Amino acid sequence: MNDHRRHSAEKSPHAKSMGTSKQPAEPQDAARLYLVTPPVSAAREIEDDLARALNAADIAAVLLRLAPGDERELTKCVADLRILIQSNGAALILDNQPALVAPTQADGAHLESAEALVGAAPSLKPNFIAGCGGLSSRHDAMLAGESGADYVMFGEPDTSGHRPGFEAVRERVSWWSEIFQIPCVGYAASLDEAEALAHARADFVALDDKIWRDPRGVEAAVKRLAMEPAR
Repeated sequence: MNDHRRHSAEKSPHAKSMGTSKQPAEPQDAARLYLVTPPVSAAREIEDDLARALNAADIAAVLLRLAPGDERELTKCVADLRILIQSNGAALILDNQPALVAPTQADGAHLESAEALVGAAPSLKPNFIAGCGGLSSRHDAMLAGESGADYVMFGEPDTSGHRPGFEAVRERVSWWSEIFQIPCVGYAASLDEAEALAHARADFVALDDKIWRDPRGVEAAVKRLAMEPAR
């Protein structure tokens, strides 16, 4: 495994909220939140709920998932949400849309596999975040780290909606956080899973888009997690 040092080039100031390397000398507190949106085609579909969530808790990043559509409309959607997200100190990460990162002034992209990361890295590094998911094995995770991932994500569903068993996700998060310096995101399908992944020492906990349909509202959900005690 290569030495995972912080990049010397300066990133967007909002990208710093995700970090690119843990500092072992610093004690870790509660995992920070990584909010995953449902697929959207226009900002109006989520902007009110998103604003309430960003005001309710310290959210490190928002993974913006764009619905299939015209590139101009998708670019407008990103532009309409960018200031809201970044002005609240969160990094704006585009889901599997690396080509839109620079034109929209987003902070980075989340790639669906180590192979996708390798292909997108030249256009993203060193000025933008390149995160990586779809890591079905320890080998895939280490390959992503060696390929320049700024973070790895474990536990998110695949394109068919299938995800690994939760115990396997928690074990993978614990393994990674004990050995590697690159930050780790644990993907939670529920608030109970989010709490368990935080205790497994995930650096960030990604909240599944079902949270947007929680009858208590996304604001109440993120508030509950933000009030969890330090690990």
